[in-house]
Amino acid sequence: MDVGDEMQKVYCWTAQIGNVVLLLLWHILHFVISVWYCALGIAHMLESYIISSGLLRRYKALNLDRLQFLAVVVDSEEAHQISKVTELLQWLRTIGVKNVCLYDTEGVLKKSKEAILERLHVAKVSEEATKNVTLLDQKHLNLEFASYPDGKDAVAKAANVLFVKYYLGRDQKEKNFTESHVAEALRTVGSRGPDPDLLLIYGPARCHLGFPAWRIRYTEIVHMGPLKSMRYGSLRKAIQKFTMVRQNYGK
Repeated sequence: MDVGDEMQKVYCWTAQIGNVVLLLLWHILHFVISVWYCALGIAHMLESYIISSGLLRRYKALNLDRLQFLAVVVDSEEAHQISKVTELLQWLRTIGVKNVCLYDTEGVLKKSKEAILERLHVAKVSEEATKNVTLLDQKHLNLEFASYPDGKDAVAKAANVLFVKYYLGRDQKEKNFTESHVAEALRTVGSRGPDPDLLLIYGPARCHLGFPAWRIRYTEIVHMGPLKSMRYGSLRKAIQKFTMVRQNYGK
């Protein structure tokens, strides 16, 4: 019994030491990661400040020939920050971007369209969803407002067009739909808008949050972090980096 008790005490003592060591290692790891992310945040903030001040020559003049259409996806919870959204649009106009699509899942930005336009005196809503019309007016900041229900309605209407044309119409032989058929149907219902060259995501999620998939086949997607932490330098850096990227589309 004495030997068993001693072994039990040794086992308990060893287990307690092991738990303390594991807890200590966990706190050390957590501290190191926290310091690392804090250092990254400070570095990004300093870099953004330097870019905003114009000290880096390569960020001064941006060649926007490749950036004909830009999309901004905002998390619906953060989309209520209309002042931040307006400030972001003003930054884009300062940089020289002319055509912007504002998107959030629940349509908060779409409902706040009038408030946004009141604060942007040089903005114009692009009602037509065709590239020729959307990119026509270069004197204003052309805005398109979109939400997740728009994409659902567009798919439903396009499916109805295909059904009527190929199943109820005269041309009933062709039943294997290709990308061109779907694109034509979306264009017919007025939902085949221009494909964004660059898509910026503001929010905690690193995804496009339901932005119409048929419009981002060749789009460069960049996660910008929370809207409340947006910085002019980071925005300018993201656009400059896009202008330097070489895209291979394949055959």
